Amino acid sequence: VSVAESGGGSVQAGGTLRLSCRVSGYPYRAYGVAWFRQGTGKQREGVASVDSDEDKYYATSVEGRFTISRDDVDHIVYLQMNSLKPEDTGTYYCAADVFDYRLEPKYEFWGQGTQVTVSS
Repeated sequence: VSVAESGGGSVQAGGTLRLSCRVSGYPYRAYGVAWFRQGTGKQREGVASVDSDEDKYYATSVEGRFTISRDDVDHIVYLQMNSLKPEDTGTYYCAADVFDYRLEPKYEFWGQGTQVTVSS
C-alpha cells in the first residue's frame, strides 16, 4: 500500500486549495482515509476523514470550510479547503487503513506530507 499527497502551496487568507491523496494497493473502497495536519511546534491533528461507507468526519476548526471526498475509481481522496486562514498553515498528511479510525492518528499507512501556507 502506498499513499501520496499533492496539491499544497501558498495562498492568502480567504483563498482556496485542493489537496489530493492517491492510495494504491487496496481493493475498491476497502479502506478509510483521513487528512491530518501539523503546524510548527504543534501536535498533529485530524482534519477530515472518510470511511469505507463514505461517512465523513471533520474537526470543528474546519467544519463548513473543508470538504473531503473520494473517487474510488481512481483511488484518490480530495480535501477541498475554502476560506483558508493563517492558522490552517502546516504540513498536511494523508493516511489510510482498512479500519476506520476517523480522526485518530492510528492509521497504518501515511504519505510524506504536503505543505500548506496561508498568509494574512
